[in-house]
Amino acid sequence: MQGQIALVGMMGVGKTAVGQEIARQLGVAFSDTDAEIERAAAMSIPEIFARDGEAFFRDRESVVLARLLEGPRGVISTGGGAWVQPQNRALIRAAGISVWLDATLETLWARVRQRPTRPLLMTAAPRETLAALLEARRPVYARADLHVSTDAESDIETMARRVIAAIRAGRPAFLEEK
Repeated sequence: MQGQIALVGMMGVGKTAVGQEIARQLGVAFSDTDAEIERAAAMSIPEIFARDGEAFFRDRESVVLARLLEGPRGVISTGGGAWVQPQNRALIRAAGISVWLDATLETLWARVRQRPTRPLLMTAAPRETLAALLEARRPVYARADLHVSTDAESDIETMARRVIAAIRAGRPAFLEEK
């Protein structure tokens, strides 16, 4: 495999779970930018948002992403807003391939509505906030190298196989050993 596979997409789409399975199937390292940020800060992401704000979080996210992209070949799960930042798109493009995991609003809402760990959804109308975020981010996510739709019926192993198949179809040389 040449470079990094960076999974991008909305919160709740399954980037971490699917990313771990892709890494397992390919026998490469897995990293999660959100987990790395929490580890470095010794705080949860909602705590970071509450204490320092979203702009501070996005700055840290870019620093962590750059470090992970320089690491061993593997799969990186990015935060839902990471790909929205132009500097992060440039970093990912320079280090590998981006795969947009896409899902319907209904699928995303079913996955995130019971989780209090989504600071951007801590609003009076979280479903409407999620819909607005999805609508605003969809055109930016569409700039990813590859697009793989997810659904509520497919299990994690199936989704990982779909992503690997999409890479093989769209960028066949990427998965070859150097």
